[in-house]
Amino acid sequence: MDDSTEATLKERRFAARRRAERLLSGPRPQTVRERLADLATLADAPYDLDIPTDIYGDGLVRTLEQRVAALLGKPDAAYFPTGTMAQQAALQVWAAHRSDGRYSDSRTVAMHPLAHPEVHERQAHARLSGLRTVWPTTAPRLPTAAELRSFDEPFHTLMLELPLREAGFVLPGWGELSEVYDVAEERSWRVHLDGARLWESAHHFGRSLPEICERADSVYVSCYKTIGAHSGALVAGDEEFVREAKVWRHRYGGKLFQQWPAVLTALAGLDRELPRLDDCITHAKTVADALAEAPGARVNPDPPHTHQFQLWLPHPAEALDRAGVALAERDGIALFGAWRDAGPLPGLAMTEVTVAADALDWTPKEITDAMAAFLELI
Repeated sequence: MDDSTEATLKERRFAARRRAERLLSGPRPQTVRERLADLATLADAPYDLDIPTDIYGDGLVRTLEQRVAALLGKPDAAYFPTGTMAQQAALQVWAAHRSDGRYSDSRTVAMHPLAHPEVHERQAHARLSGLRTVWPTTAPRLPTAAELRSFDEPFHTLMLELPLREAGFVLPGWGELSEVYDVAEERSWRVHLDGARLWESAHHFGRSLPEICERADSVYVSCYKTIGAHSGALVAGDEEFVREAKVWRHRYGGKLFQQWPAVLTALAGLDRELPRLDDCITHAKTVADALAEAPGARVNPDPPHTHQFQLWLPHPAEALDRAGVALAERDGIALFGAWRDAGPLPGLAMTEVTVAADALDWTPKEITDAMAAFLELI
């Protein structure tokens, strides 16, 4: 598919999903006008909007920081315009904190090779921050306590992505995570949670967010993933960590003059999305079971650990993309977003399924019937 054809298909997908009567995966896309109208409705939101607009991080920005810190059970938090910048700042703070004399390398971070900084940030941690990474495991899951104990390269900070998106939004069990925390304490490692999608992890662990974060030294959360804000991210930790993270925020150019529109949508997203996450996660298992009935379909993980999971089908991505757009245009049913080929596995493609509010009223039969219509169009 050439660039012009791909752009046209993307435009058709946007238009068809926006007009669709039913959506199974992800939120309904919006135009700029529609996003602006939604923002205007927040004029009646239950926040004090008769205060001055924020200036370099005060006002509504501080309101969001304090609220997220409380949600995560941490003393304080710092707001950043992007998650990439937020994690760079957090890792820089820990790189400057030497260990207690144990054999370690303060500028080396242990993470998974599928972690966001390795896959999606153009190696910013190495090119901009001078950090080195090591991989305690290459298995499609987080490292185990045994792997960490036997790992023979020194490092100072352990970064855990909860859930690990590229492996299928997978999470360890609570006991497994607790054992990893135990090893980190034994070795005096700093633990940083890449919690871009941490909000939906509490259901799987059967623990509150403060319990999950209690033994982590710092936590990053996204404002637009899951809770649907326009943009933004936060890192949380103790007061000293947050104070130093804000210094790095300034150095990286993240001390913006005003950020109230994005911050206001983040506050609204916390109110709107967090209360219904459990329903979305529970229904994701129903959706996954129904999708798995399609010929050659595979769900990963099975069952899903959160309200997001991977769906694999034995067809080329381009054919699946075209069939999905055609179904949405013809029947007003939008099942999936974009597909991508599985690299060395020809003829096999994957899409990420996100069970959001629009999917909650789908029954298993409606899903299997829609999948049958979708596959007929390939």
